[in-house]
Amino acid sequence: MTITVRDISAYMDNWAPPGWAYPWDRVGLHTGSPTQNVERILVCLTVTPAVVASAKRAGASMIVAHHPLVWAPLKTLREDNPHTRLCLDICRANIACFAAHTNLDVAPDGVNAALAEKLQLEDKAILFPEPHLDQVKIVTFVPDTHQRAVCNALAEAGAGVIGEYTHCSFSAPGVGAFLPGASTTPFVGAKNIVNEEPELRVEMLVDKARLAGVVQALYDAHPYEEPAYDIVTLENKNERAGLGMTGALPHALPLRDFADYVRDALAAPYVKVHGSGRKKVRRVAVLGGSGGDFVTRLPEAIDAYVTGDISYHHGETARLRGIACLDAGHYATELPIVGIIAARLRKAFPTLGVTLCGEREPVYVATEDK
Repeated sequence: MTITVRDISAYMDNWAPPGWAYPWDRVGLHTGSPTQNVERILVCLTVTPAVVASAKRAGASMIVAHHPLVWAPLKTLREDNPHTRLCLDICRANIACFAAHTNLDVAPDGVNAALAEKLQLEDKAILFPEPHLDQVKIVTFVPDTHQRAVCNALAEAGAGVIGEYTHCSFSAPGVGAFLPGASTTPFVGAKNIVNEEPELRVEMLVDKARLAGVVQALYDAHPYEEPAYDIVTLENKNERAGLGMTGALPHALPLRDFADYVRDALAAPYVKVHGSGRKKVRRVAVLGGSGGDFVTRLPEAIDAYVTGDISYHHGETARLRGIACLDAGHYATELPIVGIIAARLRKAFPTLGVTLCGEREPVYVATEDK
């Protein structure tokens, strides 16, 4: 079976919809053509010259990265600028480049779920619910003969998810009235008279980020020429998606031991600790990447916070709140998702060759001689 860039992009978008990304982010396909065939793919955290060289050696025609290749608008395409030279090199090699960034950060089984799993946290929950991930309700009206087909189509597009349940819907009977015009081709009823037909009112929850696809699925599956539907704004919070995760260690550990545990679990070259080494740690919050700015939002019940890019002032702010901070680095706290991306692509596309790329050289930290 031929696999295209569009196929892989659609799979990634279904996992982490672009609408889940923050407005300032740059996610999706950055280089290449959606119709381009793909036989081998390279998965990485950040697109660097070393990554592109690895992709060429592997014969990969597509790179799937966490960090976007193009962030700010490119003003020139000069060879003497390192970043634009990198972009030109990718284009010359005819390599498609796709990024799933903050949409993968907030995905239920994305960056932070991978980090929490690496630390073997239990009783996991979302750390920070985000407003742009809220839900709406789609309401439509169908003849009972097509109710199941329409509900299934909407569910396949992402509607009707409540916790660990899928295909959730509510239906109630009623009567629909309509007058088909002379140019119409009604599924039921006669032209030029008011018809009344038994219908079912169908309601399903939808993540706002998936709404466009769900509406398209409604049009594709509904038997009517002009299906009627309502989009209802809700106060519901999406309990499945959000930024960061909380969880519990199986047993409480002193902070100094927990720091060693984090370093070993993430294969991190270092862990910078803000807090007393004797502090007991049981309830943990994690946020992959740059999480220093979120210390003021941490729940009071958290004992320790694992993230990257914690400044001196972030650490002191957390200390005042009685929360220990562990900076394991931006790279180490996000790297676990790379293996998850590769594993999911292998499962979804069994004939696709998938290569992982650890694009950084090891970081060496000077220590005292023992």
